[in-house]
Amino acid sequence: MLSVDSLTLHYGASQILHGVSLTARPGAVTAVMGTNGVGKTSLLKAIAGRHPYTGGRITLDGRELPHLSAAQAAQSGIAYVPQGREIFPLLTVTENLQTGFACLPKTDHAIPPRIYELFPVLNQMRDRRGGDLSGGQQQQLAIARALIARPRVLLLDEPTEGIQPNIIKQIGAVIGLLRDEGEIAIVLVEQFFDFAYDLADDLVVLNRGEVRLSEPAATVEREHLLREVSI
Repeated sequence: MLSVDSLTLHYGASQILHGVSLTARPGAVTAVMGTNGVGKTSLLKAIAGRHPYTGGRITLDGRELPHLSAAQAAQSGIAYVPQGREIFPLLTVTENLQTGFACLPKTDHAIPPRIYELFPVLNQMRDRRGGDLSGGQQQQLAIARALIARPRVLLLDEPTEGIQPNIIKQIGAVIGLLRDEGEIAIVLVEQFFDFAYDLADDLVVLNRGEVRLSEPAATVEREHLLREVSI
């Protein structure tokens, strides 16, 4: 289980996160919601080692993680799919997937067949350059690359942004499948309300860098959540 306790984060003199706490359980989707600019992406960056946090603590399966670099976070079992995907446009699909080997021993440097079972389009496009894929295909590639490292925590930042509806549905199905397998804790930052609400097991709403709501999804009515998110 991932636990974030009283996390604070600054950009220079500006404080972005004010004592944010959450837990993400294996076999569950923790949806982090809120309007633009409330600190959702900053929270994921702190967990993923992309930006140092200034206070609080992060633990994974009871073990405290230090102020990690991105490489250290990945080695600890945290995979991050950033907003904008960050695939390598001049590398092929296969080569992009192979960049996920960095955290694995050489004996595991092989793309599991299951990656192509989850994302069949990537199997069809193995030799196509990443930059030639559609936005939805690039998003599938970014998620697949994160899964190569066999993470215990999967952080997803706006996976539906700029994606056509049929691929949004496919991505939602994959997230649901990963959740139901019970091995990965998934933290989902998402502006598409219905997508996040339908997948969420636990809900965290941020407002101005603070937790406004933290509840099991089953206990929060849709209309109430809409009001909380829009404040």
